[in-house]
Amino acid sequence: MEKKMSTVRLGIFIFLGAVLLIGSIMLIGNKESMFTPTFDVYTYFENIEGLRSGAAVRLSGISVGSISDIRIDPNSKGKVIIKMRLNSDIQKFIKTDSKASIETEGLVGNKVVVIRVGSAGAQQVSDGGFIQSIEPLGFAAIIAETQGIMEYTKEMTRNLSEIVAKVNEGEGSIGKLINRDDLYQNTNRLIITADKSLQAISYKLDTLTYIINTMGSSAQSILVTADSVVARVDNLLARMQGGEGLIGSLMADSSKINKQVAEVFHNIIKITEETKAGAEKFAENMEALKRNWLFKSYFEERGYYDKTDYEQKLENYIEQINTRLFRLDEKINELKALEKKVQSK
Repeated sequence: MEKKMSTVRLGIFIFLGAVLLIGSIMLIGNKESMFTPTFDVYTYFENIEGLRSGAAVRLSGISVGSISDIRIDPNSKGKVIIKMRLNSDIQKFIKTDSKASIETEGLVGNKVVVIRVGSAGAQQVSDGGFIQSIEPLGFAAIIAETQGIMEYTKEMTRNLSEIVAKVNEGEGSIGKLINRDDLYQNTNRLIITADKSLQAISYKLDTLTYIINTMGSSAQSILVTADSVVARVDNLLARMQGGEGLIGSLMADSSKINKQVAEVFHNIIKITEETKAGAEKFAENMEALKRNWLFKSYFEERGYYDKTDYEQKLENYIEQINTRLFRLDEKINELKALEKKVQSK
């Protein structure tokens, strides 16, 4: 009976050992891709940051293989060759422009290799081919950079402390301004004076706006006056040529012409010339106003330059006044011709 029980125990032990052996083989086989089609890909690194053979290789977060070999390339200057054994079904995603990088699982976890999918137009990498790598940022480099930042921060804090101390002691422009009452009062007076100057400028701009707003009505008044003078001269000439009125009858009958008639013509010509002179002066003022640097800046600040509506309106007034000046010149010449005619009789 005892012999039989010993045989049973031995059988159970052998069975369990076989199960464990088969499970271990299956586990190792799956990890090393021993039972699935694979292909090999290589890459170079300057520093592998503690990466070990057997570490996982991932593509888009999925485990697609493992590191099968790590060695230093004898033909390079200390570069490390990483051999990756990957599943064949993901070979179409590994392109010649794919890049491998070494990353850490978690904060202080194991090192793994992460492959980035290549572009669609790139060629698929072949079995035993090489892909590019991205050098890992070492922990020592991070510490060194952090130390540099800390030193810079300390230096900046020290400089700031020195500046504040000098300001408190009244050194420098800011220190004097803060600690000396006379400088503060002078600055305050300067601000008050500047405020008054700005108010004066604002008042002048308001006055300037009033002048500009009334300029249009003045131009219209000049045009109306010129038109009125031209119309009256035309009417007078027509009546004189038709023999109407006192002057017309005098011109029709040369025996009645005397010095008083010539003086009347002279006065009419003088009035017409004065009207013309006034219109010319107003036109000159409008042109000068438009070109003056002070008014020019005023118009530019309000968008009134570069042929805007306001400038076109000014030019329209000037053009109309010049037209009236031409007509007044014609009437003056006609009146002078009649004056000579009267004097010759």
